Amino acid sequence: MSTAMWTVIESPIGPLRLVEQGGAITAIEFSPFRDGVRPLGAEGADHPVLVAAAHQLAEYFAGDRTEFDLPLAPAGSAWQRSVWAQLLGIGYGETASYGEIAARLGKTNAASRAVGTANGANPIPIVIPCHRVIGANGTLTGYAGGLERKQLLLDLERDEDRSEEHTSELQSRFGIS
Repeated sequence: MSTAMWTVIESPIGPLRLVEQGGAITAIEFSPFRDGVRPLGAEGADHPVLVAAAHQLAEYFAGDRTEFDLPLAPAGSAWQRSVWAQLLGIGYGETASYGEIAARLGKTNAASRAVGTANGANPIPIVIPCHRVIGANGTLTGYAGGLERKQLLLDLERDEDRSEEHTSELQSRFGIS
């Protein structure tokens, strides 16, 4: 198994640690970072996969990218990977409920909680857009990065105003620096 490489980038939702292993993105982590959760090798800001991920995320936050084109290798169970595959089908600026994801997987609404658990275990947030999954009544529910970040990501996707002033206002509104 190859050693993981990582880098940290700045974003409107705070620093993000990008992790690559074997030529694919294996994690995007929100700060504060929890060391020891995933294998980390050397810092590798110049690794081609990390450079591409940083570039595409910058485009996303600027409103210039609505889909990502990165090699991904999220570690998880077969169930988790099936849920994450469904998340990739939720379009930019759209949302789906946990029950809708369960139905897409051929399960009843009773599987909503299992979908939520898999959603919460997604190691590559933003690129695998777990922030686009909401409660059945349209409310925001749990997000590994915190509900403030989830709301900011949804607002960024729905809002055509990408000015620095507007982004700063959103960051202030949600207490993210």
